[in-house]
Amino acid sequence: MKRTLVSLGLALSLGVSGAWAQQVWKCEVGGKVNFSDKPCPQAGQPMAERHLQPNVVDAIKPEVVQAAMGRVPAASAPLLPAGNVCPGDGEIRGMETRANSTSLGDAERQFMQDEVRRARQCRAGQGRYTDADWDISREAQAAQSQISDRARLAARLRAEGAHSAADPAEGDRIERRRLAEERARRAQELQARRSQNAASSPLP
Repeated sequence: MKRTLVSLGLALSLGVSGAWAQQVWKCEVGGKVNFSDKPCPQAGQPMAERHLQPNVVDAIKPEVVQAAMGRVPAASAPLLPAGNVCPGDGEIRGMETRANSTSLGDAERQFMQDEVRRARQCRAGQGRYTDADWDISREAQAAQSQISDRARLAARLRAEGAHSAADPAEGDRIERRRLAEERARRAQELQARRSQNAASSPLP
């Protein structure tokens, strides 16, 4: 390989040298010096060929050699996007079945339906998921049948964190939903306090 590059570099340098080994004239026109490949119409003189030797180092630069060999530099090669790991059709069907279970509460059922939607979005090319992301999702899905409310909520939050990191668009959706839920909770608390105050107020 080294011999091939050296030979190619020498061939390029000799080829360039041959291209420049022609007569060049140094001409003086109007007090200015110009160079021409034709004899000067007025004052001028031919230049010696040794002054016209090309820079051999330029002839054997890596990019020049690669271009001569028909190769594209690695830096110009397009970068391929990272892969997206998604649940298969069979797993998604199982998720749909669990999402329709009557044994789940409203929050748990909504989470399972969201996981089905996220899995289908992944299959459509949205996000950049790994096996580890879906392992967190599977653990959260299994946790929705646990007795502890805190355990179910913690598992959902972990899964939503994984989705937000893998899919920014889904992360925005999750954040908007949380804000809406928080506003609704505050409105309910405010309404409950007003109702309580009204009930405790003495009648006229």
